[in-house]
Amino acid sequence: MTKRGGRPGKAASAGQAARMPFVLLVVALLGGGLISLLLLNSALNEGSFQLSRLKKETTALTDEEQALQRDVDGYSAPDALQRRAHELGLVPGGSPVFIGPDGKVAGSAAVASEPPPPSAAPSAASSAPSAVPSAAAGAQAPAQASPSASAPAPSSAPSQTPGR
Repeated sequence: MTKRGGRPGKAASAGQAARMPFVLLVVALLGGGLISLLLLNSALNEGSFQLSRLKKETTALTDEEQALQRDVDGYSAPDALQRRAHELGLVPGGSPVFIGPDGKVAGSAAVASEPPPPSAAPSAASSAPSAVPSAAAGAQAPAQASPSASAPAPSSAPSQTPGR
């Protein structure tokens, strides 16, 4: 056994020397852990900012899609199609002609002719009370028409023009 008072400097330095690698290891582990937490937090924040930016972009694109769909719906409405066809000089077709699988022709072909112009009194036809029923009738006519009953569709189309 050694006395405490015999060599105090050597015993204290030997104990500190043995603790030094352990202290350095703990400090290195704590520093490494803090740095990894900092990097992880930065990556999460970057992902959060990117998510926020993508949500804003998705909202903008959804709004644009809805605006474009509204435009398509407006252009594909029956009255808009009829007005554009008239501007291009198209006329409603006559009665359809069908060719059967056996080669028989059903119906008679005729040249399409320009429909008569609207009546001479457009002010009476475009008044508010009478324009509402004709618009409602125009909206119901395509819903009632079926693919097999394509002949009545051209005859109902000129009835929509006097209100316009």
